[in-house]
Amino acid sequence: MAQILTAGTPAPEFSLHVTPDQKLSLSELSGRPVILAFYPADWSPVCGDQMALYNEILPEFKKHGAELLGISVDGVWCHDAFAKDRHLHFPLMADFEPKGAVARAYAAYREEEGTSERALFVIDKKGVITWSYLSPVAVNPEQTESSGRLRNWQNRRSV
Repeated sequence: MAQILTAGTPAPEFSLHVTPDQKLSLSELSGRPVILAFYPADWSPVCGDQMALYNEILPEFKKHGAELLGISVDGVWCHDAFAKDRHLHFPLMADFEPKGAVARAYAAYREEEGTSERALFVIDKKGVITWSYLSPVAVNPEQTESSGRLRNWQNRRSV
């Protein structure tokens, strides 16, 4: 498996489309904790379960003022249809062109497949990664220890 960026590393800045005409930058969320959820593809069965899990625990993130962002190499139109179909209440960001540039910056790109790893990053208010986790790409995160760890993300963030 890849070696993703680890705790203590400044989070690489990025700006990605969340809609066809709107971008969101990490720097726009400065002063708030951010959770980045990289995943391979919108319509795969495992990714659907993964995003549903995050949607389920979204109120816990919001309670602490954290922003959850899903990131894959799919385009904005694909993200839009997927989010509507799955009733997701957090932004999905298109790391589409240049393909995987943000996933590469976080060392979470799968070169052979041209997709993102299934990786999580918790970024503190100062823009530093406080926790990261790489899940096996074919395993539902709910079936791994990352589920419990992510549910307790606030224990890993800097205040």
